[in-house]
Amino acid sequence: MLITKLLAEHKSEKKLSVYDSFEGLPESRPIDGSFYKEGYCRTSEDVLKENFNFYKLPMPEIHKGWFQDTLPNGLPERIAFAYLDGDFYDSIMVSLQYAYPKLSSGAVCLIDDYCDPQINPKGWNRLPGVKKACDEYLADKPEKMEFIYSGSYSHAFFRKAGFSGKASAGKAL
Repeated sequence: MLITKLLAEHKSEKKLSVYDSFEGLPESRPIDGSFYKEGYCRTSEDVLKENFNFYKLPMPEIHKGWFQDTLPNGLPERIAFAYLDGDFYDSIMVSLQYAYPKLSSGAVCLIDDYCDPQINPKGWNRLPGVKKACDEYLADKPEKMEFIYSGSYSHAFFRKAGFSGKASAGKAL
């Protein structure tokens, strides 16, 4: 909702797309740790819509389903900002595989629950598959994760290579 509010306040023509199974988390693997179980974080499409309606915000484009089913053909051609909150290795890896090639030069990709205990030993490191997927995917790419600490949770981001720091017409920043 915050992203949509900012887009509206700045009169941006960019649109928010939301991708969610609305079934909670899939089954975890050992790399994901044991903090979350299958079905955790479940919500409904109605709850999402009610929240946007309550704040009188434009409805995002909603893509219901698992990432491996919705991302291959459901992403926009260009992405200016991506917020990946998949919690598990496979979900983050699939998200990166499909979103990364569509990120515009200079686009920001924020990863929820990314924790590097060597940089922040007090960080929240309950979902180790997130870091592993990011590190593996970006290993042969010019982007590097930048650590962000946010309260009790850990996050990180990268900016898609090619950003000059100057806004210009035709670039999605």
